[in-house]
Amino acid sequence: MLQTTIVASKQLLMEAPRFVFLSLLLLLTASTTSAQLTRGFYNNVCPNVEQVVRAAVTQKFQQTFVTAPATLRLFFHDCFVRGCDASVLIQSPNNKAEKDHPDDVSLAGDGFDTVIKAKAAVDKDPKCRNKVSCADILALATRDVVNLVPFIFFTFFKS
Repeated sequence: MLQTTIVASKQLLMEAPRFVFLSLLLLLTASTTSAQLTRGFYNNVCPNVEQVVRAAVTQKFQQTFVTAPATLRLFFHDCFVRGCDASVLIQSPNNKAEKDHPDDVSLAGDGFDTVIKAKAAVDKDPKCRNKVSCADILALATRDVVNLVPFIFFTFFKS
């Protein structure tokens, strides 16, 4: 009986890492798929938010080409660390915010300006004021700025 218990315990110990891995994978999958921004997400609250953001981004893009890489990099820095929560936009009086981290200090002001202008444009509409999150505006602005960039295609030939 004791030998059977020892064998069962060894098997359980061998399966424990697999169980932990699968449990963590399940938790991560559940947490990343629960609240994603989709096209038309704000249709009932702010039906024209996507068009308003696109117009603001297009106007900023026409002012300077730096808008595209700056906004894309801002989005990357926001999402890479702790998820897409727009925490990189927060300013603190003590310089202790994510924006003030050494990795984020070099983020171009044009990226911030793009999101600020898009947020201001959204908030001009009384139906939309304070209803669309900054994280969603950053995501929409990044999508739109990437779509504005003309892509150059190269043809490669074998020698």
